Amino acid sequence: MRAAFGQQFDMPDGYLNTASIGMPPVAAAEAVVQAVRYWRAGSGQAADFDQPVAQARAAFARLVGVEPDRVAIGGSASALVGLVAASLPAGSRVLVARDEFSSVTFPFAARAELGITVTEVDLAELPARAGEADLVAVSVVQSADGAVLDLAALRAEAARAGTRVLLDATQAAGWLPLQLGWADAVVVAGYKWLLCPRGVAWLAVSEALQATLLPHSANWYAGEDRWNSIYGLPVRLAADARRLDTSPAWLCHIGAAAVLPWLAGLDLVAVRAHCVALADRLRVELGGEPGGSAIAVVDRPGAADRLRDAGLVVSTRQGRARLAFHLYNTEADVRRALDALAR
Repeated sequence: MRAAFGQQFDMPDGYLNTASIGMPPVAAAEAVVQAVRYWRAGSGQAADFDQPVAQARAAFARLVGVEPDRVAIGGSASALVGLVAASLPAGSRVLVARDEFSSVTFPFAARAELGITVTEVDLAELPARAGEADLVAVSVVQSADGAVLDLAALRAEAARAGTRVLLDATQAAGWLPLQLGWADAVVVAGYKWLLCPRGVAWLAVSEALQATLLPHSANWYAGEDRWNSIYGLPVRLAADARRLDTSPAWLCHIGAAAVLPWLAGLDLVAVRAHCVALADRLRVELGGEPGGSAIAVVDRPGAADRLRDAGLVVSTRQGRARLAFHLYNTEADVRRALDALAR
């Protein structure tokens, strides 16, 4: 058992895989277990889940720096990116980072038959080239190697050129302080750094972009008064971003409501300092330079196998070992990784 930032975590030593799957606080996991017990006993009612959905929505809004009425709920990042991709006019130009996570790029590339073009450029070049596109779609922190986007440069160039911006903050929200209200769309899947069950994601959308989005998954839960939107026509969707909601995976939102208000209330500057210090120590000890990211990669033959043989939990991306340091990791995890790599 570990204590970190006021929560307890029942996690193994050497867990460095948050970039794949986050570890929930004990309290959040117990909330889900209790909800399963209610479900099993037939004690739950559908309306009981409205409050957890609203709590998680509001806390997510705080984490990315928007108002809750700009936030829609969904089940995965790609489905929410797909809402934006499906509403792009024919012939639109989309700019993405080279080797970007495919949930960001595939929804746009899949519309090639309508003349939508997707151009890959190096991440460092992307902000300066934003004016070449109608929309930029990019992760705030790259999944493959933890590289951090120059948000200020992208914001400035996109504003100058009138280019819309979609940000995937899945690998950033939860450890990196974010104020992304300027972006047209912000997508986050909750099961990594936000420590939620898999099956919950959010989309923060500007009013201007929302006006162009087709709610092609329109459903009762997206109604202005959802409990009076269950049957019959006409369509009566919410006036704000809730019109884009999909019906929630209830148990996932129970976990989200148990963890996101806590995360949103933390000093995320301190969280970033903690996470980055651990990752940078690993980088420097291995002869590299500080990277300013909570994700570090080790590009050495057999690195991932040596780490796993020593009992560490890591992932492999593009042939490199990927280690992710979240608020529950410690110096002991860094030392254990360094010892394993030295063997």
